[in-house]
Amino acid sequence: MLDAELEGWLRLAITPGVGNTTARALLGTFGVPESIFGQSRAALAAVVTPAQLDALLNPPAELAPLHAATQAWLGDDPVCRRILTLGDPRYPAALLEMPDPPLMLHAIANPAFWEAAQWPVPALAVVGSRNPTPQGATNARMFARDLAQRGVCVVSGLALGVDGAAHEGALDGGEGPCRTIAVVGTGLDRVYPARHRDLAHRIAPHGVLASEYPLGTPPLAHHFPQRNRIICGLAQGTLVVEAALQSGSLITARLSADQGKEVFAVPGSIHAPQSKGCHALIRQGAKLVECAQDIVEEFAAWATPHPPSQGAGEGPLDDHSPTCAVLAALGYDPLGLDLLQARTGWRTSDLQVRLMELELEGLVGRLPGGLFQRLAQA
Repeated sequence: MLDAELEGWLRLAITPGVGNTTARALLGTFGVPESIFGQSRAALAAVVTPAQLDALLNPPAELAPLHAATQAWLGDDPVCRRILTLGDPRYPAALLEMPDPPLMLHAIANPAFWEAAQWPVPALAVVGSRNPTPQGATNARMFARDLAQRGVCVVSGLALGVDGAAHEGALDGGEGPCRTIAVVGTGLDRVYPARHRDLAHRIAPHGVLASEYPLGTPPLAHHFPQRNRIICGLAQGTLVVEAALQSGSLITARLSADQGKEVFAVPGSIHAPQSKGCHALIRQGAKLVECAQDIVEEFAAWATPHPPSQGAGEGPLDDHSPTCAVLAALGYDPLGLDLLQARTGWRTSDLQVRLMELELEGLVGRLPGGLFQRLAQA
């Protein structure tokens, strides 16, 4: 992309009061951004409001430093970094079917991905709670790993909780140049949340990091629901692993349904707040799923001979309260002693004593088959 072309796209993207709808109208009328900014006041006035007109005629003060920063960002790694604009042959075709496609996508991907010149199909969005139960995080990782083993790219948002677990599962189970896509709500020159910096660096060689926001954009709250439309736009369906009733994951599910795509939900305990959003989706027509095969059955073209792997237990939990540590590790689903021991890192004898105490306190119930379950009042 030439410097003048890049500057034009950046100016159009950051002009105050000019959103995607107005920008597309301008592009449809005048062509490329450089042409838009070369128009007369009268010509522009026929397309935009007076306030938008004044904004278009005055370059934003931040344009020059943003242009310089973006040039430097692209130059630091020209093999892996790209900016894709509407009309670019590498722009995701699936996003063009959305009512509100992003004007630009900043993207980082491995060279093999760019050489392929196509975004992955099949792809499934996997989203859910930022504060999942241990079982929820395990489920997200398991579903993503099993889907990736079948050649399905996992799309998510790099958030804490289910998003991060889904990316990790896809990286563990997939092959090829694009195992997972992380659509973020900040500029690509920063990682949010910061604790996912290492995860982002793991994704870049084996998938895609993408954002519609200019470099330097901080993690503003309203950006994350906005980026959700891109997550479901890149996928053929959406899987919600855990979600509360007010979860942003339900926004993604609704957007997916509005686009005529399949919505899947993992059921959970009737007592777990993180399961209530999934149960609401199931009542509204989402497909209840228990394994990756349940999803693959809805997409005949996704079937592969690769068998799904078995889910692995979570690592030890660090909690100063023995009761909280055991209950947090237990979650709300039936769990065996071996997996519970793996999650807590406790000696088996100590764990058995604490489980017995929790049973006497009415916080944990013992189920057939040597399973334990957290009770509703816990």
